[in-house]
Amino acid sequence: MELFSLEFFSALLTIVFIDLILAGDNAIVIGLAARNLPKHQQKQAVIWGTVGAVGIRAVATMLVVYLLDIPWLLLAGGILLLWIAYKLLVDDANHGDNIKAGNTLWQSVRTIIIADAAMGLDNVIAVAGAAHGDYLLVVLGLIISIPIVVWGSTLFIKLIGRFPWIVYVGSAVLAYTAAKMITHEQKIASFFDANELFRWSFMILIVIIIIASGLWKNNASAKRAAERSRETH
Repeated sequence: MELFSLEFFSALLTIVFIDLILAGDNAIVIGLAARNLPKHQQKQAVIWGTVGAVGIRAVATMLVVYLLDIPWLLLAGGILLLWIAYKLLVDDANHGDNIKAGNTLWQSVRTIIIADAAMGLDNVIAVAGAAHGDYLLVVLGLIISIPIVVWGSTLFIKLIGRFPWIVYVGSAVLAYTAAKMITHEQKIASFFDANELFRWSFMILIVIIIIASGLWKNNASAKRAAERSRETH
């Protein structure tokens, strides 16, 4: 990918948006891990915990970028990312149930780093897929994600609460990234390269399927919840 080209900035923007849309878990982890600290230490825990977590994530993402060159792994990663895009729409589980608050600054920092590493698989795969093997994009995207996670994630959660459609946009970006990964799988890339119209039709269809599946699942869940509410009253 040519440096600072339109394709480069498009991929970088995608990575930053992925970091934003998946930042909710990070905000939850940070808030829970640092909640017992004095006010003057909470900001330090947020900063150092996030820097440590992003550092580990950078190494993991670069490793995944390298591994995606292995035959069929790009396809497998794309399929896994599709599942993540779907789960983003329908998963209502509380990811913070097992996050224990630290009583000291470094306990909180350690908790943030460990929890983020355990929960960061979706981000790692998504960023690796969006970077298309460009390590500079990985590094830039993760550097940009530090202030996003530290200062922007909590605000972004509030925005999602006010404008739920943002989650659907984020899921669409993840689905598009996943579809692009699949079409770039070296074992089947020639099939898509032969027909550009088919490639774009495939990617658009994948995005539509993921969004439609999420809408159907959420509508079904809402109807069941409404029925239970009527039965209890």
